[in-house]
This record gives sequence, C-alpha cells and structure tokens, in this order.
Amino acid sequence: MTAFISHVTVDCRNAYELSEWWKPVLGYVDIDGDPNLPGHEECMIRDPETGQQLLFIEVPDDKTVKNRLHLDLRPRAASRDEELATLVAHGATVVDDLRGTYGPGSGWVVLADPEGNEFCILRSPGELAADA
Repeated sequence: MTAFISHVTVDCRNAYELSEWWKPVLGYVDIDGDPNLPGHEECMIRDPETGQQLLFIEVPDDKTVKNRLHLDLRPRAASRDEELATLVAHGATVVDDLRGTYGPGSGWVVLADPEGNEFCILRSPGELAADA
C-alpha cells in the first residue's frame, strides 16, 4: 500500500492570521478559489512552484505541548543566520538554539510561529556546499 501527502494541516486559533503569517515565510500563495478571508475557519496556502500545500484549520483547544511533527526550513539563498534574523523580525520566537551543536557552523535553531507551533531553520544549500 502507498499513499502521498495531500497537504500538511496546522491546528490553530486563527486560520486566516496564521496563514497570512506563513505566506511570506515560505513564499506561498493563496489557493485559487479558496475563501482565504478573515474569520474563515480553514485557510489553505500553496507553494507556487511545487504545489505543496499547508492547511490552517481552527480548533477550540490551545497548543499545550511540544509538536510531535514540525517543519524544517532551509533558506533558499540567505544564510541560516540571515534567515533567522528575518524570521525573528517577522514575529517568530526562538525556542532553542542548537547552532554549533555538532561542530562549528552546524546545527539549527528551533523557532515558534505566533501561535507557538515549532519549526526549525537549517543551514542553506550554499552553507552545506561550502562544507563539502
């Protein structure tokens, strides 16, 4: 048996606000015809190049523990540290800094979006290639 991932769903308190927060972080856009409007309980965004989708859906309960599943982001062009600064300026919160954990220039930083959902920022492809 095989299947493919249709989209990743993020439970949240405000689907519109969180989808709007994530769009510039990932370079995603609205789904054509999807009512991604303030007050809508479900908002889906997609990568315009790959079609990958994230669905934000409102739930009544608050996030109370660490995510069991999270996104690992790799900057397309900027360095990890440049992207980290951009994300923090955009409203992300640093949860744990694991840069250098596995040697100089290695590691990642664990962040949280405005609703506390954790995600990580990794080193860019250019940074990885420089170490090869």
